[in-house]
Amino acid sequence: MTFVPTAEKLMPELTTREEIALLARALWREGYNDHLAGHITALQPDGTLLCNPWLVRWDELRPEQVIRIDLAGNLVEGDWPVPLGIPLHLALHAARADVTWAVHNHPLFGTVWADLGEIPPIYDQSSALGGGGDLVLVNEYSGPVNDAATARSAVDAMNGGHLALLAGHGVFVLGGSARAVFQRAVALEQRCQRAWHVRAAGGTPTPVLPAGFLNHLKASDGNGFLGFWESAVRAELRADPTLLDPR
Repeated sequence: MTFVPTAEKLMPELTTREEIALLARALWREGYNDHLAGHITALQPDGTLLCNPWLVRWDELRPEQVIRIDLAGNLVEGDWPVPLGIPLHLALHAARADVTWAVHNHPLFGTVWADLGEIPPIYDQSSALGGGGDLVLVNEYSGPVNDAATARSAVDAMNGGHLALLAGHGVFVLGGSARAVFQRAVALEQRCQRAWHVRAAGGTPTPVLPAGFLNHLKASDGNGFLGFWESAVRAELRADPTLLDPR
């Protein structure tokens, strides 16, 4: 008998709220764990956004705590407050129909490179798995971080890309699914971590992977690695078997 892997065989069917809660928890384990910081948004067919609320850490988020907001940042559904700094996501979803999922947080190594104002090289294949074109450096501080005009200029500066270091701030990862943004976010932090270690060890600044290989991965939409996201989901459900139980 031949095993044909499908997402349905590898994990339970999930609602978007469940995906957001699982994504938050899985990314927390991957270093996206700056206390109350960070936003995850998922664009819905009616033009609203589902997102994590303010005041709930990513490692404790549950599906029933996920809120719904409109593109003006108003709370439409839920009983938790709208997260601070959400204008970056509002500007993104208003401007780019190609993006349905967005993740922002301050992982350690991604934030270090953002603080340096440098794009880290890719040294190994795991660091390249995110796809999404070129990583760009965006200086979004032309005004306050919760300012709509500043947010629009930051989105424009991404120039259609899906991976960004926000100078002196953190990272911004975009995609078309929870699977895509999880893979891209993990690969980005691995890229930043390993580039830092190579530099600290006095290694070469010249990447060793073939250009053709890197260009192939850059063209990925982040959805091709079946099992990467699904295994993370299973790990979270083992850690908290009640996570998908209604409350």
